[in-house]
Amino acid sequence: MPSSPQKALLRNGRLAARDALSSKERLEKNLSLTAYGLGAIAVSQGLVVSGFLPIRSEVDPKPLMAGLRQEGARLCLPAILDKTNIVFREYLSDADLIAMGFGTYGPAAYAPVLEPQIMLVPLSAFDACGNRIGYGGGYYDRAIDKMHQKGLFPRLIGIAFDCQEVASVPAEPHDIRLDAILTESGYRTFA
Repeated sequence: MPSSPQKALLRNGRLAARDALSSKERLEKNLSLTAYGLGAIAVSQGLVVSGFLPIRSEVDPKPLMAGLRQEGARLCLPAILDKTNIVFREYLSDADLIAMGFGTYGPAAYAPVLEPQIMLVPLSAFDACGNRIGYGGGYYDRAIDKMHQKGLFPRLIGIAFDCQEVASVPAEPHDIRLDAILTESGYRTFA
């Protein structure tokens, strides 16, 4: 599932814009994003939410995840199985995390695999229609497609900074659209 050259250009441009944010700007934007997220994302006791641990200059969803846990959510993180597949393993606050590759960490193999009902999805770029550009590996699209094949349809919430929005993402047949986007300026749903 190679990424198109147009997607690569958009990805590189938006990642450069994100990298250009100062640490202070990122922290302020992250605080705002967390507040909007806690106000908009309703969870019930035991509802499974997948998050992610930030790499490089990504939004840090850990404060949002901690707030959702306090509201009763059960958390999980992606765990890379091989060059094409991920699963979502339970993430406990005192869990041992292991290197997964690409600068990411996730729960060890003994952590239970969970099926997320809400997914906080990392991305490099997004548009106003809910299309996203990931990092080019297709892990999330494949994992979500496998869930769909099992009759599971988690709510997909992209997590990003406003500077990562583009006018239009060239969507391909394998791309799976987001249900919503959460940025420092608020929570938007897509039709």
